[in-house]
Amino acid sequence: MSPRSFLYARIGVGIAAVSFGAILIRFAEEAPPLAIAAWRLGLTAIVLLPLSFWKGRLHRVPKRDVAWAVASGVALAVHFVLWIASLRYTRVASSVLFVTTHPIFVGIGAHYILKERVRRGLAAGIALAVLGGGLIGFGDLQLGGEALQGDLLALAGGFAVAVYFLIGRRVRRTVSLLDYVTITYATAAVLVLAACLVSNCPLAGFSSKTYLYLGLLALGPQMIGHTTFNWALKHLAASKVSVMILAEPVGSSLLALLFFREVPSWLNVAGAVIILLGIYLSLRTKEATDA
Repeated sequence: MSPRSFLYARIGVGIAAVSFGAILIRFAEEAPPLAIAAWRLGLTAIVLLPLSFWKGRLHRVPKRDVAWAVASGVALAVHFVLWIASLRYTRVASSVLFVTTHPIFVGIGAHYILKERVRRGLAAGIALAVLGGGLIGFGDLQLGGEALQGDLLALAGGFAVAVYFLIGRRVRRTVSLLDYVTITYATAAVLVLAACLVSNCPLAGFSSKTYLYLGLLALGPQMIGHTTFNWALKHLAASKVSVMILAEPVGSSLLALLFFREVPSWLNVAGAVIILLGIYLSLRTKEATDA
């Protein structure tokens, strides 16, 4: 297997892992959404912190890179809090529509901040993928009133996750994957936990099955899924990694059909096809910043 094929195969595993996120959250619906995020990040940090200290490299990370990794964790926590908050005011599909705008923000940031040129093929792929994400959410779109507030929160959540990827692209050039994700996830876990305490969100008292699903959520979507994307940030332009994550709702829809017999609408199917075409077009475009 060529290095490039291995790269895409590993990213495929990451996409499959994050696609289980919506399924596991549905199974763990006994827990409030914010508590789910706290458990997801907290369990991941608990596993990674001893491992990182055991490796003996965490203390060698330059202070400036530590600060950037902490900032990345703040952005990740803000993403989770804002996106989860948006679900209180608008429907899931509407929230997905606005939060999946992050490749646009990443493309702009990569061009002006990271000085990564976004070529026409990649730009076209981003446009197609975002359009596909829009179609998935458009059929359930609500405007005005509280829904507008939820849509704005989801849009801000999309911007926050774009910042998370842009910082990751910058830090991963020099910092190891283990050290970077340890600092980032631990920071995000502390902040989301603080949000739970401030909002009086319960963190315990759930059934044993719910705790099992929370553990699987930390292991699969977070530790395998998100960590795979952070690994890819060293090898691919941030815009490409951001676009590939839009395959998550496609994978989640297929898993929902398998687990819950939820048949997607024709608009969902059309959106999924367009997302996959956008990802394919993005991957075909070789960027000068790809390692």
